[in-house]
Amino acid sequence: MTAPGRNYRYVGPAELRRLVRPGAAGRSIRSAADLDGWVSEQARGDLAEPFTFVVDPAGVLRLAARRSEHVACADGGTVLAAGEMRFRRESGQWSVAEVSNQSTGYCPDVGSWAAVAEALDAAGIERPSGFTHAVVFRRCPACGEVGIVRDEDYVCVFCGGALPARWNVDGPERAG
Repeated sequence: MTAPGRNYRYVGPAELRRLVRPGAAGRSIRSAADLDGWVSEQARGDLAEPFTFVVDPAGVLRLAARRSEHVACADGGTVLAAGEMRFRRESGQWSVAEVSNQSTGYCPDVGSWAAVAEALDAAGIERPSGFTHAVVFRRCPACGEVGIVRDEDYVCVFCGGALPARWNVDGPERAG
């Protein structure tokens, strides 16, 4: 599998990253059988809610309970995509019922869908043609805050500054 797209670094609170215990949260899902096994270990009530997911740098889907932080699901590393995903089982086959890029820890661009699609296809899990709920994250150049663009209104809710059209949450000025 070729891992497409950008690697997203964790941009959320440092205190959450410090709590990561490698191997404690995210489970790699490489097949529908892996998903069967993982789902069977979850509490029945959790199945109705979306799960936390990331696509790791190798292009593999990783799942964790919704209450898990994305950075924990990713073992603290970079990701190709992150968000929330809910599954349904119909006629003995798994499919994705809902999927978003909602992750305030990684703030992935909507273009991360390509990595999600490839990971799901590789695992043999049916999927929609794109995010069922896409979130547009931008960092305000004026105040530095990260916000969500709603209704294509590219204005910072914190300071009123203009937000860029292109994804900029973890630009060169934040490398380190």
